[in-house]
Amino acid sequence: MDDDMKTEFINGEIVFYSPTLHCHNSAVTLLGTFLSTYVDVHELGGALAGKTLVELTRNSYEPDIVFFGTDKANKLEPDQLYYPAPDLIIEVLSKSTQQNDRGIKSEDYAAHGVGEYWLVDPVRETIETFSIDADTSEYAAMGLFRVGQSVSSQAIVGFTIPVKAVFDAGTNLTTLRLLLIA
Repeated sequence: MDDDMKTEFINGEIVFYSPTLHCHNSAVTLLGTFLSTYVDVHELGGALAGKTLVELTRNSYEPDIVFFGTDKANKLEPDQLYYPAPDLIIEVLSKSTQQNDRGIKSEDYAAHGVGEYWLVDPVRETIETFSIDADTSEYAAMGLFRVGQSVSSQAIVGFTIPVKAVFDAGTNLTTLRLLLIA
């Protein structure tokens, strides 16, 4: 392993991932930039995209995008390497990760109190959102959102974005400009 490789520790094994498709990288960049800007402008905590090693009790993951509310973000150190469970995790699906994203990762994130979980499908251009069910401590589906709709976060106050802004750079930029002048 080296720093340039995407790896995760799952059920006692090191899992290596192949490089991702352009549509995957683009969705991570567009959503990560928008989310980070929104969180910074509204002073809501911190958002990070890529290479963030979330250390849980049995497995370690590198989610595509994470959000830490103010309380958790204020405890992060400049030399932080291992991160605690965030308040929101966003995984962008690919053929090689989809099974784990919908299975073991979802179970682990819920078990460690990650309040909200999004699955972004860059091929179908959809976003599925899940939140913790207080009775079962498992994720309950909140909705499946497509281009032409908007998606909102429960973990990030006031965060609503057109789904198209995650998959189209022009829409992302227009939406970002509106955020900055509001």
